[in-house]
Amino acid sequence: MNFLTHLECSVCGDRHSPHEIQTFCRSCGKALIARYDLKSARTAFPRSTLAGRLPSFWRYAELLPIEREENVVSLGERVTPIVPLSKLGEILGLPRLLMKDEGQLPTGSFKARGLAMAVSKAKELGVKAACIPSAGNAAGALAAYAARAGMEAFIFLPEDTPDINIKECLVCGARVELVRGNISDAAKLMNERKKSNPGWFDVSTLKEPYRLEGKKTMGYELAEQMNWQLPDVVVYPTGGGTGLIGMWKAFDEMEQIGWIGSKRPKMVSVQSTGCAPVVRAFNEKKTDSQFWENAETIASGLRVPKAFADHLILDAIYKSGGCAVAVSDEETIASVYEIAKTEGLFICPEGAAAFAALRHLLSNDAVAETDTVLVFNTAAGIKYPEIIKRPK
Repeated sequence: MNFLTHLECSVCGDRHSPHEIQTFCRSCGKALIARYDLKSARTAFPRSTLAGRLPSFWRYAELLPIEREENVVSLGERVTPIVPLSKLGEILGLPRLLMKDEGQLPTGSFKARGLAMAVSKAKELGVKAACIPSAGNAAGALAAYAARAGMEAFIFLPEDTPDINIKECLVCGARVELVRGNISDAAKLMNERKKSNPGWFDVSTLKEPYRLEGKKTMGYELAEQMNWQLPDVVVYPTGGGTGLIGMWKAFDEMEQIGWIGSKRPKMVSVQSTGCAPVVRAFNEKKTDSQFWENAETIASGLRVPKAFADHLILDAIYKSGGCAVAVSDEETIASVYEIAKTEGLFICPEGAAAFAALRHLLSNDAVAETDTVLVFNTAAGIKYPEIIKRPK
């Protein structure tokens, strides 16, 4: 049983069919959102249905967009662990500090969630070739899932993308082009190439509706793992912001089907001082962001000068009573070392930036010592060997 009904524009509300290839809204050009018959799901899909299912995000299949099981493209995804960080929590004065470790997914990052869903739905709709501009981990995930699906992948990366990301694309047989500049420059070149390759399906962040559905499973998982009680604060490193938007959507869906109550965590978006369009927009109380010129940060996943659906990121922040914080690369690197030495966890710089933000949040009283705080580590640190320097 699957409760998918239609796609809905996030701004104008125009409805689109989920049984045809869709990108963004044909009326206003904004992001499309998958919608489900939640009234029926409330009766037919109680929480108890999950008992005994495999510990994978596919356990929520009734509220995911893949309508025929044979179209699921999987690399053995798991429910990622929530790890208590008692030692770091003691240092920071946050005794209920938790980390959800997305580095334990296939391809070593949370991008596996979104690309597993996007590629599966693309397969269901008959797509033969997909393309993407990426800062790194999304490219590796697309390459892997496309290979699994028997689909061609055309990938456009900044030339200073971490070497491991380039190699994981190449080894999976993807076609890779390196571009001078950042992810926005990669997108420009991809769009030029796409004009002469009309069969390419663009799986850029929120320029198709289904990566979001993969990312929303983070919200379902953390609710189930925490016995259907959401944390007080969710701290999330934000580039394209799909995960933050997806979790906010998941919380709403779960309330409508009776799995959780109305309580919501404060959603905290973390960016780098070298690329902080969402933080700037939040500080200026705006509903969308402006392009960030000369974006630069060691955390490649945060180097997104303007997210396509920034209005949805900011909407979740405002509605939750959350905030947006920027940290320096120096703080990020120091946080990588601190967490590894304190807790034995080698996390990615994007996740480390989120932990670095905790000190800012505490000093600004945005987080209380009594709060249950859940921080997302979005990738395995071993994918970023270049940030660790050998002692001289």
